[in-house]
Amino acid sequence: MYEREVADQLRSEGVDLMVSLPCDRNKGFTDLIHEEFRTVDVTREEDGVGICAGAALMGRRAVMSIQSSGLGNMMNAVMSLTACYGLPLAVVASWRGMDGETIEVQIPFNSRIPQMLDVYGIKHCEVGSSDDIPSIGEHVREAFEKSEIHVILIHPRFWQESRRAAVRYPSRARTRRMEVEENVPEPTLTRLQAIRSLMSQIGKDDIVVSNIGVPSKEVMASGDRPLNFYMLGSYTQATPIGLGMSLFTDRRVVVVDGDGSLLGSSIFPVLSGLRPRNLTVVCLDNGTFGSTGNQINQAYSDVNLGTVALAYGLSSGDAFTEDGLKALMEEGVAFVHVFIIPFNSDSPNIKYSAREIRDRFMGAL
Repeated sequence: MYEREVADQLRSEGVDLMVSLPCDRNKGFTDLIHEEFRTVDVTREEDGVGICAGAALMGRRAVMSIQSSGLGNMMNAVMSLTACYGLPLAVVASWRGMDGETIEVQIPFNSRIPQMLDVYGIKHCEVGSSDDIPSIGEHVREAFEKSEIHVILIHPRFWQESRRAAVRYPSRARTRRMEVEENVPEPTLTRLQAIRSLMSQIGKDDIVVSNIGVPSKEVMASGDRPLNFYMLGSYTQATPIGLGMSLFTDRRVVVVDGDGSLLGSSIFPVLSGLRPRNLTVVCLDNGTFGSTGNQINQAYSDVNLGTVALAYGLSSGDAFTEDGLKALMEEGVAFVHVFIIPFNSDSPNIKYSAREIRDRFMGAL
């Protein structure tokens, strides 16, 4: 019930992209947005924050459609990315834990969401009847006109009698053979050497998104330019931001990410489903959490992230030298896996504030 009216509100506000993770209560709406909007399906809500941020940096309007419990998963990304950089975000959240919720575990967090949003200074409204429908468009409009974060909480009673559209599932039958022989020599490159080599191959119109901590500092030291988007926070969000950008440009988007961040991310299945040709993820893999002191992680000797990328159907290659890195960039593979040694340079801190990074990046576009 009212799915069409909600979609009309979003369309009237010029929404370019929906980022979706479904809820049992809004299943009819989820089907409808897939029919009528460009939609990206995510498996974790915080990745949606990064994708929406990337779209916003390209001047586009992306709205998230999620279950309200996902707000708990995404709040750090919302505050350290969306809020700090002054980016817009509108979230249409199917509100669980309310209206006689029968699943006990949905109640403790979801019933207190308005109080949580008040603490963080996030504007929000409740939609429970047809009389409230105009407020959806109003909040979406205000989010984008004022670069604010707005959450629209939709009561379960509003979605009452929501049903899935008729779905015809395509065949899943397939044949796939994958053989991987791992032969990893002792790494010799530092991250700074790899980044210097990478930045020497960046064209004047290319976009570079660099991961939090030392990687962003080393990118700035190797080639500061307005089309570099330096991350100051938001663990795991470098690749989602780059992905969101790549959906709205013909420019090449290069993400400088790391093994620790990608181990903690759920972005691989999203990349697998979309596979934008203009996006290259460069994973600088030292097998440690570099920016926090080079503590060994699972990529050091157990997990090969290049093989993980291959398993998701992405083109991938391993590099151990600057020449190897250059060759993979020229080849245009989607996932460039560079083995490096645990070492942090003394590159200076980022000299720009979050909003200065945003303004000079968007100005350069």
